[in-house]
Amino acid sequence: MGEEAGAQAARSRALAVLRIRGRALAVALLPAAVAVVLLAAAATGRVEGTVWAAARWAVTVLAVLALAAAAVVALVVARARPALSPTVPISEAAAPDLYRLVRDLADRLDVPAPSAIALTPDCDSWLEDRTHPAHGACARRREAGAPQGEGPPAGGADDADDADDTDSGTRIGGGRPVRSRAPAAPVLVIGSPFLWWMRVGELRAVLAPVVAGTGPSAHPDIAAARRFVRGLDAAVAVASAPGRGPLARTVLGGVGWVARLLLRGCRMHAAEMERGVAAAAAERAQTVDYGARIVAQEQVGLAYAGWDRLLTRVALPAWRMGRWPSRLDAGVVSALTELSRRDRLAEGFASRLGERPACDLLEEPGTVDEAASLLAARLFHGGPAESGPGWAPVAWQEYPDEIVDRKWRMDAARLHRVLDALGVSRSCDPEAPDPEGPTLGRVIDHLTDPERAARRGPGTREADDHYADAAPADEDREDSDEGRSGQLAAGLSAELAREEAAAPARPAPTGQSPDDALWDDGALPLFPLQPPRSGRELLADHVSAMVCCAAMDTAGATPGLDWLDGPSLLLGGERAADLTPRVLTLVEDGDPEPLRAWLTTQGVRPEKPLRLV
Repeated sequence: MGEEAGAQAARSRALAVLRIRGRALAVALLPAAVAVVLLAAAATGRVEGTVWAAARWAVTVLAVLALAAAAVVALVVARARPALSPTVPISEAAAPDLYRLVRDLADRLDVPAPSAIALTPDCDSWLEDRTHPAHGACARRREAGAPQGEGPPAGGADDADDADDTDSGTRIGGGRPVRSRAPAAPVLVIGSPFLWWMRVGELRAVLAPVVAGTGPSAHPDIAAARRFVRGLDAAVAVASAPGRGPLARTVLGGVGWVARLLLRGCRMHAAEMERGVAAAAAERAQTVDYGARIVAQEQVGLAYAGWDRLLTRVALPAWRMGRWPSRLDAGVVSALTELSRRDRLAEGFASRLGERPACDLLEEPGTVDEAASLLAARLFHGGPAESGPGWAPVAWQEYPDEIVDRKWRMDAARLHRVLDALGVSRSCDPEAPDPEGPTLGRVIDHLTDPERAARRGPGTREADDHYADAAPADEDREDSDEGRSGQLAAGLSAELAREEAAAPARPAPTGQSPDDALWDDGALPLFPLQPPRSGRELLADHVSAMVCCAAMDTAGATPGLDWLDGPSLLLGGERAADLTPRVLTLVEDGDPEPLRAWLTTQGVRPEKPLRLV
């Protein structure tokens, strides 16, 4: 589909949406029109009699009710605040080179420049319309002098509104600042990982089709259709909000029904309109950096893979402990560099690091990275909106000691609390007295299944180097679940559930009104990273933590950070990559021999008491 064909298809679908709006208005006005005709006929004496009089009064009452209902629906649709994406606003003073790049790109594409730039902690970029009157009203309330400390959480709606007029009130196209009204052009939202991983030329190529979308967005019919659809969507959200009184619930229930009915009618046309807009923008962008865009798209996929690994393997353990890494985007560079080194398909990517990174377009990249990192923790984990007790930033150089070491010792302590609750002796030898502190030998002894270990026998056991490929049979797994490991896993799950229930609740939103909050704190996280872990996974993690604690306390091992796999144990400066399969053999098979052999090789003494949190 060419540019003109795409634009024409978008305009035709926009007109279809507007026709639905016109038909809805016609339906609302039809009783009034009939009432006017009947009243005019009665005034001129053309219709007389009680039947016509009754019909006239009935239609008039129906017209008044229809007009009142239409006014309520129109008022809710007009005043309902469409949802905004949580972003970090970037003023022109904070990134003049980035604004200049986007402005030059818009000039080459011959499209209106975006009104502002904002960053999102995700691997995506888009245009977002923030011209709704409610957004401008919120900005005016801020300018009226709201007391310090009020307003919604950081990264919330009001923070996102800053991108409408930017912190300094400037526009990307220059000119006199305008703070009393929302800008006409949409806001350009850029994925923050792109700025740190991509080079300047690659970022320009990736943004070309996005910026090109401001052209179709400026068409009056497309803009009006989008406003109508967004208003209906916002009205549905308002009607679904809890905490209303009986009368308000009844009225808003009717408004929600009408809005959903209209949305169903607009759904197909709106989707086709957006496809036409995207096709027209992509076709227009073909004239700018087409060759570089092919290479840049490879970097988009690589950035997404590294970002996902960094969040799930590195950031998530810290978030669960009440700490948030303050330089996530800088960590993306380290993670992707490591991925490029390991993956033979990405051999040429490391050479790009000599080129100018796109984050150089920011005046203070560290400050922006910190804000994006905090917003990422809020979106993906549901953390607080700002630092405070139990929610503090952590630098990468502090991560091994502050997160890895502490996490392992907390998990090991939890494991021993569950063993104490199960009445398991602290001594491996029933005739010997209990040691003064917890030991790894206690865990291994409890999880060992003598009958299964005897059945395997030394003649049937494979070499230690092949235990990574061993997978217990289904019946063995079922037996394990029903035995000691299953009992211990259930105890760990219950202990974690108690700890989560005892954790202090997040503070309520501090916005000036419900509409000021971009999201409901009860709905966080918006994008959970991982599903709940099974009992077997929890047990394996806790046993591994116990082994790591023993290695640190008795064999001189140190905690480390692997950019792709998260917390790791360093033995002699090298990562211990062969530990996990041996722990799984103990947990799932009840066979301790592979793990005991590894402990002996590394000089770890399982009988020594350990220091736990």
